Amino acid sequence: MWNMREVVGTHDIVLVTLDTLRYDVAVRLAAQGRTPRMAERFAWQERHAPGSFTFASHMAMLSGFLPTPAAPGPHPRLFAGAFPGSETTAEGTWTYERADLPAGLAAAGYHTVCVGGVGFFNGLTPLGSVLPGMFAEAHWAREFGVTDPRCLDHQIDRVEEVLARADGPVFLLLNVAALHQPNHFYLPGATGDSLRTHEAALEYVDAGMGRLFTALRRPSFVIVCSDHGTAYGEDGYVGHRLGHEVVWTVPYGEFVIT
Repeated sequence: MWNMREVVGTHDIVLVTLDTLRYDVAVRLAAQGRTPRMAERFAWQERHAPGSFTFASHMAMLSGFLPTPAAPGPHPRLFAGAFPGSETTAEGTWTYERADLPAGLAAAGYHTVCVGGVGFFNGLTPLGSVLPGMFAEAHWAREFGVTDPRCLDHQIDRVEEVLARADGPVFLLLNVAALHQPNHFYLPGATGDSLRTHEAALEYVDAGMGRLFTALRRPSFVIVCSDHGTAYGEDGYVGHRLGHEVVWTVPYGEFVIT
């Protein structure tokens, strides 16, 4: 585990959530050499999601509860709000005296920025304003969302703008919508979503990761993970917000850009 007490204050902190990415798809494509830009930086870890859909999982992650290693614990956390009796706060955990991680990092001098993707970040409704409302600066546009096949390209355009004018350390949340349904347009000729279109969407995302990693400032501590998986007919289930293994098991990676 990284000593986050040494990272916070010296590094930008970047959380990239590949919304809905399944663990089995992530590791299969990495093994096949189909996601080279991410594979160059980190290897996927098998973890358990803190929630079964976007809102619940992001609320947990933004409270310090990142996906948990898929093995018996307890597992020390990178970030934790001050909480008496916490069994997952360790020597290397960075703790904060605020209700959530963005507020804790803001109190430590970070400028907090959210570049949203799926509808829970759109700011168009009270519910869609909760997650972006946790940040000092929040961005969302329709071209960042699930219906635009180039959503990640548009988001990285915005990330580049934000980082170019940033002064001081930044905490950036980038929620990537490409893997979420609908994703059939990433596979030519497909008429519906499937594991194959999910794979094609991940290849599109990986193609943009090189540009994103180049855009990040040095040094940056980077987490790339899924918030939950999704079912494509396994045991009769379709979608997420349910308790199936393909929903709860997610990929997770972390690394430092220097």
